[in-house]
Amino acid sequence: MNNSVSSIPPPINEPVLSYAPGSPERASLQARLAEMKSEMVEIPAIIGGKEVRSRDTSIVTQPHDHHSPLGTIHLCSSLQVKKAISASQDARGDWAAMPWKERAAIFLKAADLLAGPWRDTLNAATMLGQSKNAYQAEIDSACELIDFFRFNAHFMQRIYEEQPISSEGIWNRMQYRPLEGFVFAVTPFNFTAIQGNLPTAPAMLGNTIVWKPATTSVYSAHYLYKLLEAAGLPPGVINMVPGRGASVGDPVFASKDFAGLHFTGSTSTFQYMWKTIGSTIDKYKSYPRIVGETGGKDFIVAHPSADPLVVATAIVRGAFEYQGQKCSAASRVYIPRSLWSKVKKSMLGQLSEIKMGPVDDFSNFVNAVIDKNAYNSIKAYITSAKRSNSAEIIAGGKCSDKDGYFIEPTVILASDPGYRTMCEEIFGPVVTIYVYKDKDFESTLDLVDQTSPYALTGAIFAQDRAVINMATDRLVDSAGNFYINDKPTGAVVGQQPFGGARASGTNDKAGSILNLLRWVSARSIKETFNPASHFAYPFLGDE
Repeated sequence: MNNSVSSIPPPINEPVLSYAPGSPERASLQARLAEMKSEMVEIPAIIGGKEVRSRDTSIVTQPHDHHSPLGTIHLCSSLQVKKAISASQDARGDWAAMPWKERAAIFLKAADLLAGPWRDTLNAATMLGQSKNAYQAEIDSACELIDFFRFNAHFMQRIYEEQPISSEGIWNRMQYRPLEGFVFAVTPFNFTAIQGNLPTAPAMLGNTIVWKPATTSVYSAHYLYKLLEAAGLPPGVINMVPGRGASVGDPVFASKDFAGLHFTGSTSTFQYMWKTIGSTIDKYKSYPRIVGETGGKDFIVAHPSADPLVVATAIVRGAFEYQGQKCSAASRVYIPRSLWSKVKKSMLGQLSEIKMGPVDDFSNFVNAVIDKNAYNSIKAYITSAKRSNSAEIIAGGKCSDKDGYFIEPTVILASDPGYRTMCEEIFGPVVTIYVYKDKDFESTLDLVDQTSPYALTGAIFAQDRAVINMATDRLVDSAGNFYINDKPTGAVVGQQPFGGARASGTNDKAGSILNLLRWVSARSIKETFNPASHFAYPFLGDE
């Protein structure tokens, strides 16, 4: 019998490998990329630990080379999703009863496997399937996902250790139960780490999961599930069901056992799901937990005291890393007139050095956008800007879908701070700049706050400390992740817990204990060692 009091090893953020020319990690990753490009894989659903194939299939292609297929996805029907729900319920009892340290061990092992022999595979899958360069894949599908596994295990222990006080003769305890039912995890294409965290964070706490990965990232999801299997995940705990929205969502939301939604994706989809849940609220065993991170219209605002070269670099990195397909990507920028010429010169100079192309050429900073729909949507914004009297394209603007979905890093200069690309989420390599009069800095802060319905990330650039303090206060509701003299992207697990409010989501902060608290249902237990044997209290006695 193992009756030790276990302790999770203190988590440390996974070091980011450089992939510099001549480095061993570069050679290893390049070899794995070549190997995986030459393969054509079957990507089945995984229900109750078994591979499930269907007649409804779709081909996975590389966004930067859509003539080269990577695999075949088997899409689930509503009937198969219902089987996944049953499988999750069948697994629920044993998984919830498993000692927490044994559950933790699975994900700690997954972290070590990913840090070692699986690193190239997950990174290569993310590069090929989602068109990320080596560095963007490394910080995502390796480091951030490793961090989620290790830090969440640490946060789980902290939750279980949080216990109430006890009076004399009484022992009070708090039990942190999994939710009564299953959690529906809906994951996006743009981060393999989010794809890994959304199903595993609730699972770590004893919940069972029905997981719908984005169709455009099922390639890396397939390898992620294989990693979890290698780490010892029992059958039925996480059931992966690729499929179209209604085919998966309708049976999930119709189930009385639906207990929670863990979502990252578009605002409109999240709002639709919330309305659907609300319309059937009387059918569920419990009120479902709803956790979501959605869109953003993330800002950079520079004060006249800011360093123009720092601002220019933040624009280039913040707007164009991973082709702007980050919910945190800088999308609207406010520059004082006194700094504009220097910011513009440095920004355009840096953009002239950027190369664009496929991911296996490590000299390419920019790769392809995710698919044809994204390409057409982003291109439409650029075309509209070219025709507008309120906007001017000062960099980029060229698009080609001949071999891949390539869009140049595009900078729009807007004379109207209410121009549509200053207000609407684009989710691509497009940033819009508005130049304001230096004396209007404070009113520009109001403009930043009021322009967008979102409140995900934002950044202030200034050397004047009083200005930094004032902007931090004035923009208190404008961003859930706020950056001072840094680009508004690149949140690190355990360092900058991530999430925003307003139309950007429920702000439940992935990468912190706050998110994990959403996946437990607490029960208070009071045990009295010498209980009363008669109803009477002393105050009832005679004088």
